[in-house]
Amino acid sequence: MPGKVAIIANPMSGRDVRRLAARATAVTHEAKAAQVARIATGLDAMGVDEIMVMQEPARISTGALQWMPLRARVRALQTGPVTNSAADTAAAVRAARDEGCDVIVALGGDGTHRVIAQTWPDAVLIPLSTGTNNVFPVSVEATSAGVAAGLVASGAIKASQVGARCKLVHVRTDDWTDSGVIDAVLLRRDSTGNMLPFDPDRLAALVLTRAEPWAVGMSPIGGYLDPVGFDDECGLALRCGSGQALHVPLSPGLFGTVRVSLCERLSFGTDFSFEGPGVVAFDGDRLHTLVQGESAQVTVRRDGPLVIDVGCCIGLAAQSGVFLNRMRQANEH
Repeated sequence: MPGKVAIIANPMSGRDVRRLAARATAVTHEAKAAQVARIATGLDAMGVDEIMVMQEPARISTGALQWMPLRARVRALQTGPVTNSAADTAAAVRAARDEGCDVIVALGGDGTHRVIAQTWPDAVLIPLSTGTNNVFPVSVEATSAGVAAGLVASGAIKASQVGARCKLVHVRTDDWTDSGVIDAVLLRRDSTGNMLPFDPDRLAALVLTRAEPWAVGMSPIGGYLDPVGFDDECGLALRCGSGQALHVPLSPGLFGTVRVSLCERLSFGTDFSFEGPGVVAFDGDRLHTLVQGESAQVTVRRDGPLVIDVGCCIGLAAQSGVFLNRMRQANEH
């Protein structure tokens, strides 16, 4: 079982206005290309047969791998016209799924991985941080991410042994449904498409899949009060605007004071209401409007992609003798 792995590198992640409005790091195309190349070396070392890459105008992945002496076959996913939007990521994920992809290694932030989770909820995923509020993706050496992806794709390690499905927050109204990997937020006096960091005075309510006090964005608002992690079988719901004052990092290098009147754990499948008027945002993106008198029901479920723990995967491979066996087989041939 040689395995197929897709590398999805979002050219837009880590490059929005929050580099000006806050102190987020700008992630260049060159930095992403270097990560793609290192992922590929890890995949190739593990004997992966095929590496599929996303096509986009910056040629981050296709350019990075064009002249690399890889044994694996490299090919660009056929996705149709480029739109320079989230639709490109979704199209690449669909193409990878349809081509029999075993593992996706993705470079992006929470928003990028939200699109992947929505497009292919059953994907096996290694999410790498190149975004702004990187709560969902991890900061791990890209070479090691490639090794882990190769171990799983080749069948040397079972995904279920070294990963778990992630939680998603789902929002539904009579007219639309949507989801996020970390948070769904109701904002007052805001507008869809606004790319600035959230104004703490406009936060009305939020539901988190993970409330982590060491994170930035919406997650630490809950994390400062009642930490909820990846493995906890619940979400966290909060109402804001009055009550306990918290001074939290709402974006990299940017703090704000949020008042929280309600903070409670939300069992899987239990509804929490967002009441209009307001704008509903997912993982930092303001996407939907609730009018006066309109409500949305918010739930958390563990029905997202299976996320691989890179360290656990490589550690298990070492303990199981996978690397020694590979060397032994190579020497025999």
